[in-house]
Amino acid sequence: MEHILGNDWTVTPAGGSTGEAYYAQTEGKRLFLKRNSSPFLAVLSAEGIVPKLVWTKRLENGDVITAQEWLEGRELKPEEMKHPRVAALLSKIHHSSELLDMLMRLGKHPLSPDEVLKDLIENQKYIDRVDSRIEIHKAIKFLENKVDNIHHDKHVVCHCDTNHNNWLLSSYNQLYLIDWDNAMVADPALDLGMLLYSYIPEEDWEKWLMEYGIEPNSHLYERMIWYATSQALSFIQWHQMRGEYEEADVRTEKLKKMMTEHGII
Repeated sequence: MEHILGNDWTVTPAGGSTGEAYYAQTEGKRLFLKRNSSPFLAVLSAEGIVPKLVWTKRLENGDVITAQEWLEGRELKPEEMKHPRVAALLSKIHHSSELLDMLMRLGKHPLSPDEVLKDLIENQKYIDRVDSRIEIHKAIKFLENKVDNIHHDKHVVCHCDTNHNNWLLSSYNQLYLIDWDNAMVADPALDLGMLLYSYIPEEDWEKWLMEYGIEPNSHLYERMIWYATSQALSFIQWHQMRGEYEEADVRTEKLKKMMTEHGII
């Protein structure tokens, strides 16, 4: 990365699962760099959902480097996910026709529950060779039994990982949702289910969803538990396939707790 910016810059890895993100700084200037970010980043920046995009450069090998503002700030704490600003920003994302149009033009088609289930079942075939747990198979059975009830006509841009670590509060009190590598066009219940089941006490769901901008109903709740279960399984599988078994165990316990509390097992 130094050869792109010049010798005056100090570049350090920013971590993350892809290893393609970096922090860069020189006297009086700081940037967040990423290799091969989606063109979607430009629309997210224009909408004020991620820190400002400063420049984009295409390299001779075809790689694209993007530079964003590197902001002082911090991730949200789990208890801060209850704040109305979180509901408002997620609502803005889900109701943005500009974001939806751009992601569709980039070739993303609406994700159906059947596709989600098919991928989970295929992935589980490989994982079962080394680790087969009753909770996992009960979760998949639940998804199979309910999949025909989950279809929903309204599709939006979903972030697909609304973990509190991905919410950035800048030092000047601006809230952002970062790390859009896994964004999809899908049922908004995909984002809502993970967020509410992970962070919001059930007695506060109706209030939170009203702040988001919808009046909840039984079909929304049914879709939310379905997608919350499917995402929990997806993350467990991801960690297992990477050999991160301790993290997979932690997430399996969370899945078991959710399923027990809501009568799935």
